[in-house]
Amino acid sequence: MTRDFEPGSPFALLSGDETAVWYAYMKVHLRLEYELNRQLREDSGLSLADYHVLVALTSEPGGRMRITGLAIRIGWERSRLSHHLKRMRERGLVETGANSEDRRVVDVVLSEAGWAALRRAAPDHVEFVRRAFLDALEPGEMPRLAASLERVYDALVEHGSLPRPNDHP
Repeated sequence: MTRDFEPGSPFALLSGDETAVWYAYMKVHLRLEYELNRQLREDSGLSLADYHVLVALTSEPGGRMRITGLAIRIGWERSRLSHHLKRMRERGLVETGANSEDRRVVDVVLSEAGWAALRRAAPDHVEFVRRAFLDALEPGEMPRLAASLERVYDALVEHGSLPRPNDHP
């Protein structure tokens, strides 16, 4: 479905196909964020923000990352992450402390309680992701969609303000 917009509308600057793709993406993005957060809170007591932090930490050896690298990995401003980490630290999900090589740098470490919370949350969360997102795709669509999303991500890195996560210590 394409839409025509009144002259002067910011969306009049997009073609009908561009508008349809952007609207479809925004509908999915906004609803998916809401539903993922709701599912996690109901099933595990974690927020989607908590889950993003915990999963990002599992991508590094020992569940340890510099706070700046973690902020880049999940696409947050460092101040937002610092505030969220304070709340997660109070709940015992993460630990923070000075980096052993550079005392000016703050490291974030996934605690045993954080690992346990992630292990408890993951099965229900993955099942919800499967039902609400992956099952809507035909098997042949998955590789094409993954490739398309990787190209969009590369464009975001190229034209955005954050470096590629792997490029930052």
